[in-house]
Amino acid sequence: MDEREVADRLEITGLLARYARAIDTGRWEVLSEVFTADAVIDYRAAGGIAGGLEEVRAWLAEVLAHWPGRLHLVGAPVIDFADGEAVVVAPFTDTLSPSREMVGVDAKGLCQGGGWYRHRMVRTPSGWRSRELVEEQAWRTLG
Repeated sequence: MDEREVADRLEITGLLARYARAIDTGRWEVLSEVFTADAVIDYRAAGGIAGGLEEVRAWLAEVLAHWPGRLHLVGAPVIDFADGEAVVVAPFTDTLSPSREMVGVDAKGLCQGGGWYRHRMVRTPSGWRSRELVEEQAWRTLG
């Protein structure tokens, strides 16, 4: 592995962390630093929508407002480089809560799950960006 590949892997891992932080904090504008303008984002496996960045950003803002207590943990990604792209598969778990205070009291509306984020990333003048995200849901519990 040469220095360029190490740097690319670190940048992509940072991009995954930036994505999770944007979702958890509701800083929807940060998603423009994660995705290309023409990105396709597919949350259908989790009961969501598939669409372009602007459509999905608006949907996330509306739907996730019901769960202000959010935490996504992204595990070590598998990153494969080919033809100027990176195929990235990153395991994740998430917790969505109706409020931060209610997480510990077995509150109704608590939602936890996990699976894999499958990204197709490209190098842009601004660095690596995701051109495609498909969420693959492995499990989900509702309380």
